[in-house]
Amino acid sequence: MGGETRAQKGPRSDYPLQAPRPVGQMITNIYRDRINQLTAGGQYDRHNLNALMNEAVVSGEPHVQLSVWHAPGQTRPSFKEATSHEFNRTNVGEWFGPSWTTHWFKVVLNVPSDLRDKRLLELHWDANNEGLIWNEHGHPLQGLTGGNERVEWILPDSFRDGEEHVIYIEMACNGMFGNAPGGDSIQPPDPNRYFRLDRAEIVAVDPDARQLHIDYWIIGDAAREFPQDSWEQHKALKTCNEILEAFDVNKRESLKVCRKIAESYLGSHINSSKVYDSGKEPVVFGIGHCHIDSCWLWPFAETKRKVARSWSNQCDLMDRYPELHFACSQAQQYKWLKELYPSVFHRVKKKVAEGRFHPIGGSWVEHDTNMPSGESLVRQFLYGQRFYESNFGSRCQTFWLPDTFGYSSQLPQLCRLAGMSRFLTQKLSWNNINRFPHTTFNWVALDGTQVICHMPPSETYTAEAHFGDVKRSMSQHKSLDQDATSLLVFGKGDGGGGPTWQHLEKLRRCRGVSDTVGMLPRVHLGNSVDDFFDKLERKADSFVTWYGELYFELHRGTYTTQSNNKRNNRKSEIVLRDLELLATVASIRDASYKYPKKEFDTMWEMVLLCQFHDCLPGSSIEMAVHESMEMYAQVFKIAESIFKDVSVVLGVSRVQTTTVVDGIALNTLPWHRKEVIDIDENEAAVACGNGLLLKLRTLKTSQDDGLVSAKQASKGVFVLENSQLRVRVEGGVITSLYDRQAEREIIPKGQKANQYVLFDDKPLYWQAWDVEVYHLDTRKPLHSGETKIHEIKRHRVSLITHTKISDKSSINTIITLGAAVEGQQSYVEVASTVEWHETMKFLKVEFPVDIRNTEANYETQFGIVRRPTHYNTSWDMAKFEVCSHRFADLSEHGYGVSILNDSKYGFATAGNVMRLSLLRSPKAPDAHADMGTHHIRWGILPHQGALSHVTVRKAFEFNNPLKFLSATARSSSTTSLLELARPPVYLTEDSSPALILDTVKRGEDDEDVSRGELPAKEGRSVILRIYDSLGGRARGTVATSWDVSRVCKVNLLEDELEEVVFTEGKFAVDLRAFEVATFKLQLA
Repeated sequence: MGGETRAQKGPRSDYPLQAPRPVGQMITNIYRDRINQLTAGGQYDRHNLNALMNEAVVSGEPHVQLSVWHAPGQTRPSFKEATSHEFNRTNVGEWFGPSWTTHWFKVVLNVPSDLRDKRLLELHWDANNEGLIWNEHGHPLQGLTGGNERVEWILPDSFRDGEEHVIYIEMACNGMFGNAPGGDSIQPPDPNRYFRLDRAEIVAVDPDARQLHIDYWIIGDAAREFPQDSWEQHKALKTCNEILEAFDVNKRESLKVCRKIAESYLGSHINSSKVYDSGKEPVVFGIGHCHIDSCWLWPFAETKRKVARSWSNQCDLMDRYPELHFACSQAQQYKWLKELYPSVFHRVKKKVAEGRFHPIGGSWVEHDTNMPSGESLVRQFLYGQRFYESNFGSRCQTFWLPDTFGYSSQLPQLCRLAGMSRFLTQKLSWNNINRFPHTTFNWVALDGTQVICHMPPSETYTAEAHFGDVKRSMSQHKSLDQDATSLLVFGKGDGGGGPTWQHLEKLRRCRGVSDTVGMLPRVHLGNSVDDFFDKLERKADSFVTWYGELYFELHRGTYTTQSNNKRNNRKSEIVLRDLELLATVASIRDASYKYPKKEFDTMWEMVLLCQFHDCLPGSSIEMAVHESMEMYAQVFKIAESIFKDVSVVLGVSRVQTTTVVDGIALNTLPWHRKEVIDIDENEAAVACGNGLLLKLRTLKTSQDDGLVSAKQASKGVFVLENSQLRVRVEGGVITSLYDRQAEREIIPKGQKANQYVLFDDKPLYWQAWDVEVYHLDTRKPLHSGETKIHEIKRHRVSLITHTKISDKSSINTIITLGAAVEGQQSYVEVASTVEWHETMKFLKVEFPVDIRNTEANYETQFGIVRRPTHYNTSWDMAKFEVCSHRFADLSEHGYGVSILNDSKYGFATAGNVMRLSLLRSPKAPDAHADMGTHHIRWGILPHQGALSHVTVRKAFEFNNPLKFLSATARSSSTTSLLELARPPVYLTEDSSPALILDTVKRGEDDEDVSRGELPAKEGRSVILRIYDSLGGRARGTVATSWDVSRVCKVNLLEDELEEVVFTEGKFAVDLRAFEVATFKLQLA
C-alpha cells in the first residue's frame, strides 16, 4: 500500500572512524611455506607439535623386558617350535641378522602406575624390519613394518592391571622390500644385512596431538594443492596460520583449541565414521587394499608371513574403523593363511561373513597373462573361484590384476565364462610411450565378449590416501563424459601391509573438506568393489569400447628374462594336458584306476603359482627363482609317477629303443598324424593315425637313396634338400630357402636367415623387466665359425656350426632337414645350445623373408593377435617387442612363413624381418639371471596360402613330438592296443580344421574324483574344451566311443549352461570366431 517502513540491515554502528593500525595483505608464498613449521623435524622439532605427541615414554626393565631366540640358518619355525627353546636376554641397540634369518623375542610388559590411566597406551617397536606380534597362546595379533612405519601396537586394557604380560615378536630380517643394498630396492639382495632394534617402549600417546597432526596435514595439503585463485585455497591457508598462532607448546590444552579451529575447514564429524553419513553424493569410492607380490624382492617363503602380518593388521583396523572395507586377491595366499595361520584365517573368515573383508579377483594368483597358455588361464580361474566358493560361500565377480604387465586379448571371454563381468587394473598408466585414453570402458575380447574395465585415475593400487590421491581421482579421470565416479585403491602394497590408521584418518578429513568447503572430489568409504561396479554396470551400454589386447608399453623384456622358468612353464603345461587326457581314458577304461585328482591339483597349484606376475616374467630375486625350479622339479616328479600308473592301465611302457614290430607311438594331439620318428640310433619308422597309440611301419626309400640329402657345394657352403624344400647354408646362416613345390624363394636376395644378432640391453631403470626401443640401434650381427655336416641319415640330415659371442659365451647350432612326408608340410628345424655368460646383452635370431604385409600374426591363448610390422604411429612403434606363444607368422595373399618355437615368448616383426628373442642378461634383481647353458629349438615353416591350421597344428606338434613306447605283457593278448588306436573322443574329419580339442579331463566334482571342497555330483563325466584357432565361424562334430548319456555346454567352472543334442555318439559344435567352448559328457 506504500508508506510502510521496511526492516533493513544497516551499516555496523561500531565501524571506527579512523584506522586503528595498518593491516597488510597475506603474502601467500611466505605464509604457505610457514605451514611446515608446526610438524617439521629439525630445529623446530622440540618447539612444535612433535613435542606434544606423547605424554610419557618408558623403556627398559622392569617395564619392558626383552629376551631372544635365534632360529637356525634361514628357517622360519612355527610359534610352537620357537617358544619351546630357551630365550636369552637382549636389549635395545642390539643388531640382528644376517638377511633372511628369523629371531623370536619374548617381550614382558609391565605398565607403570603413572601411565595406567592415560588415554592411549601403545607398544612402539622398531627394528627397521618386518615383524609379527603374537600373544602368549600362539595367536598372531598384528604385523610390524619398521623404519618408523607401522611400529605401534595398542596395548589391551587388561595390560593396565600392574601385572606382567607376555607377548612374542617374530622378527624377519628383511625390510618390506627385501634386502637390497644402498637404497635401490631392485638390486640383488645383500646377504649380510643386519638390523638394529631401535625402539621397544611403552608410550602414552596424546590422542589430541595425533589427531591434530592429521587435521593440519590435510588442511595444509588444501593450501598447497588447491588453485591459488580459489577462495578454498585461501581459507585453507588462513586456517593453517590460525592453528599455528593458537598452538602453544607449553599448554596441552591448546591442542583442543587448534582442533576446534580445524573444524571450520573440516567439519565437526571427522572423528568418526559418521563423516560419511552426510547424504551428499560421492564420486570417489575408497577401498582398502594390500597388494602382496607372491614373490618378488623376497622369496615365496617370506610371502607366507607377509600375508599373516598384513591381514591381521586389517582385521584389527576394521575393529577400530567401521568404514573400512578391504579387498584382497590371490586364493593361493588365502590357502597359505588357512594352512599356516588358522587363527588369522578364522578372523578373516569372520570379517568376510560381515561383508567387510572382500576376497576378490577369482584367480589363484595375480598371474601374468601374456605367457600362460589358454588352459592355464582357465585353471587360474577354476582353482581361484573354487577356493573362494568352498571357503567363503561365494565366487568373485571382479577380476583384479592391478600390477600385471599387460593383458591378453582373450581375458574378457574367459572372465565371463568364469562368472566375472568386471575387471580392474591400473598398470597401463605406466606406459612410457603413449597415454592410454580411457578410465572406464568396455573391454572386448577376440570373440566379441566384453567386460567392464576400470582403471583408477589416481593411477596407483597403493595410494597413500593423500589429499592429492583424492584430487587426482577427478583431475586425471579420462571418462568424465560417460561416468565421473572412480575407485581409490589405498593401502601399503607390493610388500604387503595394507591401509594404516593414518590412511583412514586422512580420508575422513578429505570427506570433511568436500562436505564443508567443497572443491575436493567427495570420497566415500563403506562400500565394496562390487558395489562400485554395480553402479557402472547400469550405464555400461554407453561406455566406449577397446577391442583386443591391453598392450603394456613397458616391461617388454619379461617375455624373455629367466629362460629356464619359461621353458619349465611350457613343459609343465604340456605334461599336464597329456596326463589329464591319459588319466581320463584310463579311469573310464579301468574302474580300479582312480583318477589322480589330488596329484593334478598339487601340480596345477604349483604351476599356477609360478605364473605369478614376478615369477614367470623373470623379475624376481634369485632365491625366488630357485624356489620355482624346485616346484617345477616336483611337478615333473609327480608327472612321472602318474604316467607310470596310467601306463599300466593302457598296457604300455617307456623304452629307449624299439623295433617297427614292437614299437608304438604315443599321440596326445586330437588329429591325424603322420610323422617319421627315430626308433633307435640308426633306424626310423613312420607313425600314422589319429588315436592315442599309433602303430609303426617301415620307412620305405628307393634302394639306398635317402629321402633327404646334404651336400657340400663349396667351402663353407652346404645344401640340404628333400622333396619339398632346398636349404642353402653359407657361413653358418641360411642364404636360401627354396620351396620346390611352390617354386618360390623365401629369403630375399643377399639377406641371411637364422642370423644371430646381439644388442646392448641397458634399459632406463628396470633391468629384468625392460628392453627399450633404443636397443634396436645397437644391432650387431654375430659371425659364425666353421660349419660341418653333423648327421646324414636316410630320413634326416643336419649341419652344425659354432658361433662365438664373446670370450665367455658361444652357440652350437644344428640345422636339420627331415624327410618330407606326403600330405605334411616340411620345415627346417634349428636346435641351439647356448653357453651364455654376458652382461646386459640381448641375443636374438633373425629371419628376413620375401613376404610383405603390414600386420604379422602371433599365437596367443585360444587365438591369434595381429600386430603392425611398421612404425607409422607411436602406438605401432611401441609394439617393437611383443609376446607370442608357439608360433609367429608373416603371410601375404597366397603364401607365408611361420616361425615355431619350443620355449620362447618374445618376438618382433619389423617390415619383412622376423626376429625371435632368445636370451637376456640383466643383473637386477637377480645378478645371475639366465647365466649358464640353454637348449632352444625353433622351426622355419614355409606354407602355401594364408595362415591356416597347418601352422597351428605344426606348432602343437613341434612342442609335443610323438613318443615311442612298447606294449607290455598285459596288453599283448588283448584288444586294448587296437582300441586305443582309435581315439575315444575326437572331431570328425568333416569338421573345420580350425577347431582344436584342447583339453580332455574328468569333471571336478564327479563322485569318484571329488576331494570334497564342494558337493560331489552323482555319476562320472568328461570335460572337453574346444576353441576356434583361426578367427572364423567354425563348425564340426564331436564323436565318442564312450557310453555317454547326455551332453551339455558348461562354463569354465563346469556349471551347466544348456543341453546339447547328442545322438548316435555324436554332437554338433558351432563356434564363433575365437570362441572357447566347454562341454560336459555325462557318462552312463
